[in-house]
Amino acid sequence: MQNDFVRRVTAEFFGTFWLVFGGCGAAVLAATFPHTGIGFVGVAFAFGLTVLTMAYAVGHISGGHFNPAVTVGLWSAGRVGPETVVPYIIAQVLGAIAAAAVLHVIASGQPGWVAGGFASNGYGDLSPGKYSLGAAALTEFLATFFFLFIIIGSTSKGAAAGFAGIPIGLGLTLIHLITIPVTNTSVNPARSTGPALLVGGWAVSQLWLFWVAPLLGATLAGVVYRWLGAQKTQLASGVLDQKHDLADVTA
Repeated sequence: MQNDFVRRVTAEFFGTFWLVFGGCGAAVLAATFPHTGIGFVGVAFAFGLTVLTMAYAVGHISGGHFNPAVTVGLWSAGRVGPETVVPYIIAQVLGAIAAAAVLHVIASGQPGWVAGGFASNGYGDLSPGKYSLGAAALTEFLATFFFLFIIIGSTSKGAAAGFAGIPIGLGLTLIHLITIPVTNTSVNPARSTGPALLVGGWAVSQLWLFWVAPLLGATLAGVVYRWLGAQKTQLASGVLDQKHDLADVTA
């Protein structure tokens, strides 16, 4: 049992590493590569593809969270036990920091390279589009809320088996297409923490928002979806009762 849990935590480390290395790496190394970079659209797909690929690579081992907000949201939805939350979050944050460190080493190998924002998240003057704190907070809250809705729904009983990674990956892509100009897109406190620690200063001072807003959005999504699931169960139970009543009448 202990070895199984270690494997799950390790899978979360590598899954989060790949998410940050792939997504932030696309932003740092390829988004504006000299004249024909991949741009916002390319970065959005890079983040979505990291989740899609790792969902199939290690999702069967750990559940494929790769994000403290996902872990907390699934806990609030009753999908994971409380004993999972802290170890998963530690592994995710460590994976994100390791990925950011490796990415920094690679990026600094280019002559004249300047770290700049290093794919960090920000608001106000540090937002890509100079969006306010309120706009950034609402964006991160709503985006994470619906990201968890997609995750919980696509992994619920009755959903198409074996295909959850596709809507989850595409959902994260869509979120980035919408929100990169506002906050550089977090919806993942670990993803925000790795680059912020490498940048320091302003990135660390604004990091609190990219923990608070995603965790609140994810928690609410878990609670709401849990209520929706209960309503569905009650409805199904009512239909069964009606069938039994009809059988009694026709007997």
